[in-house]
Amino acid sequence: MAMTLYHCTGARSMRPLWVMEEMGLDYELVVLPFPPRVHQKTYLGTNPLGTVPYLVDGHVRMTESAGICHYLVGRYGPTPIAVTPDEPDYAAYLNWLYMSDATLTFPQTLFLRYTRLEPPQRQVAQVAEDYRRWFHGRLRAVEAATAERAFLCAGRLTIADVCVGYALHLAASLGLDVDFKENTARYFAGLKQIPSYQRAAAR
Repeated sequence: MAMTLYHCTGARSMRPLWVMEEMGLDYELVVLPFPPRVHQKTYLGTNPLGTVPYLVDGHVRMTESAGICHYLVGRYGPTPIAVTPDEPDYAAYLNWLYMSDATLTFPQTLFLRYTRLEPPQRQVAQVAEDYRRWFHGRLRAVEAATAERAFLCAGRLTIADVCVGYALHLAASLGLDVDFKENTARYFAGLKQIPSYQRAAAR
């Protein structure tokens, strides 16, 4: 049976969707309104957290976007978008995977919440600004890493680029890309030219 990925347009579920497209995997995509726990309450019967992504692969159930990417390349590889423990950049690869969500996507979710998702009386401009600054401060790592290379590690596209690239994709959707520095902007522009990114974005 094909895997099933539950997805919302523009959400973190784009990470595993992009990986599935890059690897040419067989999957079913279920697109939900955002946030599904509010707008499609029956989804709570599938995923009690009501979040996306949600991957169903046989007995496997997963909710963490970077973790799903890591699972896919391990379970359905070998694939060049994985970095193996015997490669010099393996530690950097893992660091980017964890950083992509915990450090880069997290502050954007608070910016999104306090500028768009909360009703006007609960929006807090100072909180949004603080987390906007946090995000751009943490992008210094991406700016430095892409000064002289097209990809973050191993000299090729990997799921590190997919996971960090999604954080930049989200930033663009929130209007935060206006403050990207030169290397980060060039890096993201390159990722957007990758056919699997374009297919995932279109879906």
